Amino acid sequence: MADKSDSITFLGTGGARFMVTSQILASGGLWLSLSGTEILVDPGPGCIVQAARRKLKPEKLAAIIVSHRHLDHSADVNIMVEAMSRGGLRRQGRLFAPADALEAEPIIFSYLKGYLESIEVLAEGKSYSVGDVSFTTPVRHIHQVETYGMVFRARHTFSYIADSRYFDGLCRSYGGELLVINVVRLEANHPYDHLSVPDAGHIIKELKPKMAILTHFGMTVWRARPWQVAERLSQETGVTVIAARDGMKFDLAQLD
Repeated sequence: MADKSDSITFLGTGGARFMVTSQILASGGLWLSLSGTEILVDPGPGCIVQAARRKLKPEKLAAIIVSHRHLDHSADVNIMVEAMSRGGLRRQGRLFAPADALEAEPIIFSYLKGYLESIEVLAEGKSYSVGDVSFTTPVRHIHQVETYGMVFRARHTFSYIADSRYFDGLCRSYGGELLVINVVRLEANHPYDHLSVPDAGHIIKELKPKMAILTHFGMTVWRARPWQVAERLSQETGVTVIAARDGMKFDLAQLD
């Protein structure tokens, strides 16, 4: 196992259509550096720009994981595959995505498929590994398209809870020392298949991680000032809750 610090870099903290199209907050996804393995999760619009700005090298990526096919999670898949494989000069990296992101209207261009080592389908209750990192997709979320969050295991165990309406099986599907939660809506009473701040508070209370990080903010959360929202949730749950910032690098050693 490589002797490197494990980290999550937030290449964007904006979520949902109006925030993403305005680019008030960036929308590049998550860059994981775990046990010497580099993994990109949900490369939304501007991922390549944000990665370059943070001096992250796509040719070091071992995999790209897409939770679901919506543009704010997948729009930069093709350019990131191109960059990961050095323009196709070498077959490199694996793409993980749900079946409906690879079928009728695939998120990946046909000519780029040959640049990858493999394309693997995400499904409920399945386990996968990339280098010294393993992850599971424990449950299908309630969202407009096929969607999965992930539980990652390397030196630390943490969960990424992707877009979803809250449902009874959500809490028992996730866990670990850290929760990264996509929180699009401020209030619970809304008709959209997205988590709200009260939903996030309930999840954190139930799972009691060492820390939780909120990200993927919609306009209502942004207007409420995410850092203040996180502070209130910290007081309500007794867990340290952080609002991610564009470009923030979180060192998982903080969980020790």
